[in-house]
Amino acid sequence: MAVTPLFTQIEKVIELKSGTVVLENHSGFPFGESNLYLVAANGEVKWKAEKTDARALFTKVKLNEDFTLSTFTTSGQFCDIDLETGKIISSSEFK
Repeated sequence: MAVTPLFTQIEKVIELKSGTVVLENHSGFPFGESNLYLVAANGEVKWKAEKTDARALFTKVKLNEDFTLSTFTTSGQFCDIDLETGKIISSSEFK
């Protein structure tokens, strides 16, 4: 499915039955928004990933075998995201 980015360029897409996970480039992306989101087949954004803090943006994303997303953020966090809701399941700091 072709997806149009919301603000910057698309860095990565993950195709799923429920839609397409999109990671946009964090450089120049508005801090008040989430640059990781799920787009349904009809083009509607189903969820935007919960952020660890207001100024954090996502830099990497990977689909896990348990159907969660593993992510890294610009604020030094590693997070697991629920694919159904976009909510943070767990997070920890990395250096």
